[in-house]
Parts: sequence; structure tokens; C-alpha cells
Amino acid sequence: MSTETHVDIEQLRRRQPRFQGLESGHRACLGCGEALAARLVLESAGPNVMIANATGCLEVFSTAWPESAWRVPWVHSLFENAAAVAAGMEAALKHQGQSAKVLAFAGDGGTFDIGFQAVSGMLERGHNVLFVCFDNEAYMNTGIQRSGSTPHAAVTTTSPAGRERMGKRHLKKDIVSIIAAHHVPYAATATVAYPSDLRKKVRRAIDVDGPSFLHVHSPCPLGWGHDSEKSIAVSRLAVETGLFPIIELERGELTGAMPIRHPKPVTEYLKLQNRFRHLFADDPRAREELEHLQALADYNIEVYGLLGDGPDPLDTSGIDKVYRGGAKWA
Repeated sequence: MSTETHVDIEQLRRRQPRFQGLESGHRACLGCGEALAARLVLESAGPNVMIANATGCLEVFSTAWPESAWRVPWVHSLFENAAAVAAGMEAALKHQGQSAKVLAFAGDGGTFDIGFQAVSGMLERGHNVLFVCFDNEAYMNTGIQRSGSTPHAAVTTTSPAGRERMGKRHLKKDIVSIIAAHHVPYAATATVAYPSDLRKKVRRAIDVDGPSFLHVHSPCPLGWGHDSEKSIAVSRLAVETGLFPIIELERGELTGAMPIRHPKPVTEYLKLQNRFRHLFADDPRAREELEHLQALADYNIEVYGLLGDGPDPLDTSGIDKVYRGGAKWA
């Protein structure tokens, strides 16, 4: 008599419960890329973590007193010192002989600008902390002011389009290259448009002994001016145009990049967002800025070698499917 039992892997995976470190019912806007990104990061990191969370959208919408959406130990830090608080937590856990991994969460303001000194210090000292930047490309929580991460030519309340200029004059800060210059074991970019890639990189960063950094592109329907149901499509186009390259670096060296199967013109990404609406006016300055942005995308594609040789299961058209449980992705 045979004792073999057939197991339907697909059914098993669909029924497998996922750990949720960030509960539903918080107060994020519809289509918030940051809320989705934080949920995906914690699903991958698992329950044995502690979080230092900088002031910003994520902190505000998840902890409206007396409620909290967090199911893991969580500390609210100041805007500027999430990395320093996380470093202190890591040192205390090490002294106690505890194995929990410390995560530091911040937006682009708390990473690129206000919090950068603390981030740099944490990396230089070699703390075993995963720092995650949820990049929505402006100070969204305080009124959509420009940050060091705001793209060139984007409109914010402090970089308006008008007679003097066509939105923000400055380029988006290349934060990952700056982080990589600290010779950290692991740094990578990711986006909510490709959850399997994001999950894989979180697990890789969690396993690193030492500081690691993850830069997650997180669409903001309110600040970017797109429909809430288009957050994933917008974020995917940022990658497919080359404006947001998906890369990995180890000890400062490029070790991986997600190929683009079908590169698209930057106008397909820009036209979905009101913050770039002025670039489609009948104005020679607008046409010039569009050329600048296309040149930036072309440069990224060239310098990171983003053009694939053919269909690849891990390129921009092949990696965007993920199954419940995350054990396999296609």
C-alpha cells in the first residue's frame, strides 16, 4: 500500500499565512507607496526585528495616538536621528546577547537631507543595522516641499514652475552611490512595482553582518499628482524608462542590475503625474527640460548596463509576479 501523499504546492502557498509587521487600518492615503513598501519589507524581514522610525508620513499615519499599526517593537525617533537611535538599539542588543535585527526607517527627508549625518555616522561605525529609505521624493508630510531627492524639473510647493524656472533646478541626489562610498557590505535600490525583487533584497540585507542600505521608490499620489490606482504603474515606468535604476552594490562595487526588456521614453512616466504637467506646455523651456530628463535616463541605462540581450525572467517584464508566502517568485 502506497503511503505517498500528493501536495499541491500552489494551494499550499496560497494558504500559507504571511507575517504582517504593519497592520491594516492605518491612516495612509489611498495608493500610498510607502505603506505598501513598509508592509513588504516587514513581511520579508519577519518578526525578529526592532524598528527606529524617523518622523514623517510613515510614522504619522501608523501611530495616531492611542493606536498603533505596528506588531513589532517600534521606536519613534526625531526627523534627523533615526540612524543614531538604531545604532544605539543595536549596541544595546549586542551587549545583551540578543539576536534581533534592528531596522531604521526614514523617508527621503530623513535620509538624503536632515538625517544624512546620522546615517553616514552609523555606516562608518559599522553598526549591524538595515537602513531603509522610503523615497517619495519630497517632504510630503509637511506640505510637499522639495527635498534632495526631488527629481529635476518636478513641481513642489517650494519649487514651483513659472517665469523664472521650470520646477526644481537641481538634480536628484545620487544617494546610493554616496552610501556605497562608505564601503558598506550591501546597498540596493528597489520599488513597490517589483515586490519579489524587494523581498529578495530585504532578505539579503537582513543576512548581512554589518550595515546595509535599501532605497525603495515609493509613489505618493498626493504629492506626485497621479490617480491612487496607478501607483504601481507609475513606479514601474520609473524603472522601465531608466529614471530609477534597480541595482545592487557590495563594498562599493556594482554587483547586479535589473535589465530593462523594453525601454520606454521618459514622457510615458512624466505625463501621468501633475508635478510634471508644465513640461508638456508649448514652451521651448519645457521641451529643453524633457530633453534633459531623457538624457538622464539614457545615462543611467548606459552606465549601469540596463539594456538586456533578450527576454530574461529577472528583467523588468519577467520579475513582477509574486506568490502568496513569497517562497517562489517568477
